[in-house]
Amino acid sequence: MAGRLDGKVAIITGAGTGIGEAIAHKFAREGARLMLAGLRDDPVEDVARSIRENGGEVAVCSGNVSHEQTAHDCVDKTIDHFGRLDVLVNNAGVFLEVAECQDYSVPAFDVTVLNNVRSVFLMTKFALPHLQRTRGVVLSAGSESGHMGEGNNAPYGGTKGFVHAFMKGVAFEQGKYGVRANCVCPGPIDTAWTHKETGPMDEQMEQMTVAGTVLGRRGTPEEMANVYAFLASDEASYVTGALWYADGGTTIAKGGPGRQVPSTIAEQPQPTLPLEHSHDGLRNKQAKNRLH
Repeated sequence: MAGRLDGKVAIITGAGTGIGEAIAHKFAREGARLMLAGLRDDPVEDVARSIRENGGEVAVCSGNVSHEQTAHDCVDKTIDHFGRLDVLVNNAGVFLEVAECQDYSVPAFDVTVLNNVRSVFLMTKFALPHLQRTRGVVLSAGSESGHMGEGNNAPYGGTKGFVHAFMKGVAFEQGKYGVRANCVCPGPIDTAWTHKETGPMDEQMEQMTVAGTVLGRRGTPEEMANVYAFLASDEASYVTGALWYADGGTTIAKGGPGRQVPSTIAEQPQPTLPLEHSHDGLRNKQAKNRLH
């Protein structure tokens, strides 16, 4: 049976770990040919190798796409390798510090803006001429925190607020070319970012984050990848300028409803994608908790 992304070529940034790894595997399963972009220390080659072993067609672009030349080269390499571009997934981003704003470090702020904002602008800028030819799609990683703010990481929520407004603006101006633009807005997902052992959250923040969902659990990277696959497909041909909340009900939660959810309901679904790097997203990165 044909996949819903058969014949499409997609760039996925931040494709080595977490949600990006899941998007890569899901898109490959749905028939897309892929250019995977990631930092040189990220296991992008591992993800590409796994996809090839499962019959997928994939190439890799290593480097930081918040740098202008790297972003430009990534798009050019995609066109040279595959001859077209149908989908851009701006998934790359960082969550480096937990701190009240007065204590948040300026270097962490600068890196957060570069990776969460500048990368989205640059990749979108360079991809659009090619997406106009294919009537393609731009999908960017928003967040419920772009709607509600992020206490103890206010800059992160601010960058996601930018991405939300930016995608709406792109959708408005690019509609006349047949290009769609949308955000996927996750809540707490089972990646390195939401575990105290692998990210900057402490135990209290981790527990509050999960309890702040009405489903009483983290989402999985595969659940997010399923949303991206729909929005990238022709099934979503009338969806543009949308903020697609896949947040377990975080934006409607009141009073920590997750604590009321029985364990049989709060259990995460079993994965079907061969993911190996869900919790590796902050490896080799300077994540810090400055609350203590």
